[in-house]
Amino acid sequence: MTKEISKKSSRGRTPQGEPNPIDVHVGNRIRLRRTLLGLSQEKLASMLGLTFQQVQKYERGMNRVGASRLWDIGKVLEVPVNFFYEDMDKSVASQSPRMFSIPDAEPLFLAEDEEVYNDDPMQRQETIELVKAYYKIPNRTAAKHLFDLVISMSKSTYNNND
Repeated sequence: MTKEISKKSSRGRTPQGEPNPIDVHVGNRIRLRRTLLGLSQEKLASMLGLTFQQVQKYERGMNRVGASRLWDIGKVLEVPVNFFYEDMDKSVASQSPRMFSIPDAEPLFLAEDEEVYNDDPMQRQETIELVKAYYKIPNRTAAKHLFDLVISMSKSTYNNND
């Protein structure tokens, strides 16, 4: 009697069975945008017709986000699909499923990948807290005035950097 050896599908995971770093990056970007908009996982799930557990799995990279679902997530979170791939480190990008399945494959990078985003303000906790606080202002006219003030202040030049 011969035993059939079945190759378990890696479904885009690393050879060690861990979630692919690209899926983790996409999940982190979903969480970032959801948090910036002040949405709970439950609210986002409801808007997508999913359970909050599914959103949680997407955000952790445990489940991969399909193309059509990523399209829906982008629409609900009001960002283009490429938002989810922005600021990806080269070491993460070099771990695509293609790299694990094709021997001696060369990583693919675009010309704009050469740019370095070391000081991305969108990754700072201060930015997230500021945006969340802004959207919690119940008086939207006052919020608009605050927005205009911040824009005006950012355009001003001060001799003193206090």
